[in-house]
This record gives sequence, C-alpha cells and structure tokens, in this order.
Amino acid sequence: MEKFQFIIIPLFTGAIGYVTNLTGVWMLFNPIQFVGFRVPGLRTVADLLPRRFQEIPGLIRGRFGWQGIVPSRAAKMGSIAVDKGISKLGSPGEFYHRLEPEKIAEHILQTSERDIHELVEQIMLREHPQLWQDVPPRVKDAVHARVRAQLPQIVHAVTDQIGENIDQLLDVKLMVIKHLEAHPELANRIFLDIGDRELKLMVNFGFYFGFLLGIPVFLITHNFAYWWLLPILGTFVGYLTNLLAMSLIFVPVEPKYILGVKFHGLFLRRQPEVAGIYAKLIADEIVTLNNIGNELLTGVRADRTRAMIETAMRPAVDRATGPARAAVRVAMGGKEYDAIRDSVATDAVDYTMTPLGDPEFNARQSALIRDLITTRMQEMPSVDFQEMLRSAIKEDEWMLYVHGAVLGFAGGLIHLGIFGV
Repeated sequence: MEKFQFIIIPLFTGAIGYVTNLTGVWMLFNPIQFVGFRVPGLRTVADLLPRRFQEIPGLIRGRFGWQGIVPSRAAKMGSIAVDKGISKLGSPGEFYHRLEPEKIAEHILQTSERDIHELVEQIMLREHPQLWQDVPPRVKDAVHARVRAQLPQIVHAVTDQIGENIDQLLDVKLMVIKHLEAHPELANRIFLDIGDRELKLMVNFGFYFGFLLGIPVFLITHNFAYWWLLPILGTFVGYLTNLLAMSLIFVPVEPKYILGVKFHGLFLRRQPEVAGIYAKLIADEIVTLNNIGNELLTGVRADRTRAMIETAMRPAVDRATGPARAAVRVAMGGKEYDAIRDSVATDAVDYTMTPLGDPEFNARQSALIRDLITTRMQEMPSVDFQEMLRSAIKEDEWMLYVHGAVLGFAGGLIHLGIFGV
C-alpha cells in the first residue's frame, strides 16, 4: 500500500500541475469578449477592495464573469507594446519614410485623379450651381485640366510635408492602443503566434513539475499523518507549478552557464525567429499604411493634418483658374470664390488620403516595415526583448499563481476524499 501511495501522490500532483497550467493558459486568452452578467452593487464592493483585486476581469464595471487576461488588457498591452517595443524599433518618421513617400504619392495620384474631377464638379454645383452650369464646357474642361496638372505637385508636397512633420501629426501610441482595444483578438495573436511553442511547453512541464513536487509531498504526508496536510501542500504545488513554468520561459533574461550548461529563458532563446513572426504581425495588422492614414485623418492630431493638406490644396484652385481668376472672383463675388476654394481644399483631404486603404498597396508596403522591425528586433538587447512581451502580463501573473493554488487545494481535497490520505 505504501508503494502504491508513493506512486499515486506524485501522479496526482502531476495531473494537478498539468490541469493547472492548461486552464491557466486558457484563462490568459479566453474568452475574447467578456462572458458574465451584471450584479447590482458589485461595482461598489469592488471599489472597496485593494487595487490589485480591482484588476480582476469580472469585478470591472460591476460585472461578474470572466474575460481572458490578455484581451481584457488590450489597451494596456498596446501602451506597453509601444513603450517597451515599437518605440525602440523605430520612430514615426522612420516608419513613414520606410513606407516610401514617393510611392505613396504615386499611388494617390493613380487612384484619386477621377475622384478629384468628381469632387470639383460636386463642390462647384453645391456652392455656385448656376454659374457652373452657365460656364461653357470648354472652360470647365480647362479648369479640370489645370487641376489635374497641379495634382502631382500638390500630392508630392502633401506627402513631403507629412514626412517632415510626422512626429507632430502621428501619435503611434494612441494608434496602437485604439487598434488593439478595437481588436482584442490581435492582442491574443501577439502571444499565440510568437509564443505557441513556449505555451505548449508550459502546459507539459506542469505535469513534470507537479510530479517532482509530489515526491516530497508523499514523504511529508507519510511521516506526518494529518488529514489537512495534503490540501495545504496541494496549494503550494499548484502555486509553484505555475511559477516555475513561467520562470522557465522568461528566466534568466541573459544567458548563464553553470558547469558548462547554458541556462536561458526558453522564449528568449528564440529571439531571431520570434523577431520575424512579431514583425509580420505588427507590419500586417497594426503599423500599417491604412492605420497610419486613419490616424492622420481621425486621430487626436487630425486637425493638424487636415489644416496642412488644406493649406496645400487652396493654391491649386487659384492656379487652376489661371489668368481668369480675377474675372471669376468678380463674377462670383470674392466671398463666394473663397468659399468654393476652401470647400475644394477641405473636401479634398479625404479624397487625397482614401487611397491609402487599398489592401494590395498596403500589403506591398507592409513588407518594408516588416524588414525594419525584424532587423531592429533581432538586434534588441535581451532585457528589452523580454520586457516587450512579459511587461504586458507581469502585473496580472499573480492571478495565474492564485488559480494554481486554488486548483492545488481542490486537488488535495479530491485525493483525500478518494484515497483517504
């Protein structure tokens, strides 16, 4: 019987370790959206708890339930991803110039020429329909021709000015935060795509660690036959299993050699490989030309972008009317002419930037960002590389450890109920 117990307890603690890590990994990423319900007064109760406990997904906003730790912290992850990683991989200016502004300008020209023609027609008919209808077709064609002739100069001027002022126009941190908050599944992919191997190892090592820890548990319970020992020791096994598995992935940060054996965090060993996977995800999904264009036109600094483009567009209307500008101003009235010119400039902003959303063009340009991020990330010091990902969940790791402790305690009670020891 004693030999049977010697085998059963380590196997049981191994099973606890496996289930602990398996469910712990699941809790990290699932569900993507909150699943639960509201409880009246829960928000008040949560506010009375220590700040750390207020962070538990389920107490937030007076709800009872669960949301994966990673997706529930998507906004925080975005902030940390920039502070600890993306900002060290390249500045807004470097990202923008790597996207080749000249090719951006050429693409805008290729896709917006017809839109600009329609834009001028719409604005002229809206602002001064009778005059525009009375203008001979030859004159209209001349105006459109002049606008088309001016367009390359304007577009190149706009893309150049964006490049020169990109640090003042683009807030990369807010762009990343907003995008991850709107797409929490991307926060999961960052971990799942680049850490898939380590997460599987974490689950499997849960059994090995649990089995090894079960040996001293047997020795203690065999020599001290107290019924409450097994649940308490099970609590420690569950806690330590998660702690050891997490340490195995990220510790030590820098390679260390003990008796000729190399010790280095499993995830950190794969830095060159991970760099390419991470770079592809960031370049294809987050720091894209489309997202940059949206942030420039709708972000917190969009007014600066619009003002800059409008300033560049206004002279185009004057140049388009050419020598007849004075006569047109007299015929329309100075205020009406200025209103039309301002409308052309204002409405042209969206038409000018809309082509940046072209999926095929985005795919071609994202390869350039991917190369930049891959190179910089491979050269990144191990400390910065580790911080880039672990910092996003480090504050919440305690939940995984407590989860392991609770399962370990429950496992000890189950073992006690089945075997009586």
